[in-house]
Amino acid sequence: MCLKRATLFLAVMFGPFCLLSAAQQQKIFDWRPANDESVRLDPANYHSGRTYHPGPDGRNIHVDIHAEKPVTISLADAEAWNTALQHPESLANLPQICIQEHVVEATYTCNLPPAAMTLVVRDERNSPDAAVFAGLGAVLNGENKVDRAIGTGVATVLTGPGSASRRFSAPNNVHIQYFSWTCVENCIQPEFQWFSQIKEKYELSSFLKVYGGFTPDHDKTEVSIKIKSPVPMVVALLPSAVANQLHSSPGNLEVALEKNSCQQRGVQKLEFQCTFDLVDGPQSLIVGPEATSGVPHKKAEVQMMAVKCAANCYLIAPAGKTADVAGMPKPE
Repeated sequence: MCLKRATLFLAVMFGPFCLLSAAQQQKIFDWRPANDESVRLDPANYHSGRTYHPGPDGRNIHVDIHAEKPVTISLADAEAWNTALQHPESLANLPQICIQEHVVEATYTCNLPPAAMTLVVRDERNSPDAAVFAGLGAVLNGENKVDRAIGTGVATVLTGPGSASRRFSAPNNVHIQYFSWTCVENCIQPEFQWFSQIKEKYELSSFLKVYGGFTPDHDKTEVSIKIKSPVPMVVALLPSAVANQLHSSPGNLEVALEKNSCQQRGVQKLEFQCTFDLVDGPQSLIVGPEATSGVPHKKAEVQMMAVKCAANCYLIAPAGKTADVAGMPKPE
């Protein structure tokens, strides 16, 4: 069975691949522990944590904080934070988001803007003025690599407990556990891609033009057909056996189209979509002028694309049990 679909969504650009995730099993995502670091702070010390690089739509973050003494957690623009470390007098004017004060044990979350943002931890002791800068803390587990806004100079990296050369007057040990949003179940899915089936400019004639060779490789296979012609045209996808008969018996066209929904009549410039199941078998595209007399010596443009499985195809469920991938964005 074929279903015509609107073409409005084609204006949106996406990548050529799409993961099947509906009637196959949905992918399940969750926060999972990533890297962590242990930090030692003196009163009013700052610590420069991980720098996040969200995409154009931003990103959510999830961090667990455990501190012996209260700390303030926030996020600052990475470039601005880098500048503030070089010029501590500018800290008072440093823009920060998602500020959470008096943290001893908490799960810290924030919706990031589409800009590089650095996690900032500040020891709250002996610091009535937020502009006070008493230096940076020390990272105790230096083997745990964390993406930072600046490289050397962020903190004194100690090779292990007891090996620090730095002396702390009133140490505040802070543990930061970072998390990543990752797929945890049903992570491998079939991948689908648009493939070109037909792209031609052909000389118009009074005879039907028949293009064969398309066979759906999964249920709900989507096909996109585009026509551009100087005269009104009939365009349809029919079972190949029927289409082949029309080539020699064009008078049977109306009967063949009677119960076929993947068709357009009297069109000159149009793009439309249909879907097919495995049981529909091989299909052929037919195009031709609606009026068989007075056909001009001009050309019509015909294009057809189809979605086909491109990877992990062994995961496609049996016929009738696959996901509906119709509506997958088609690249221009």
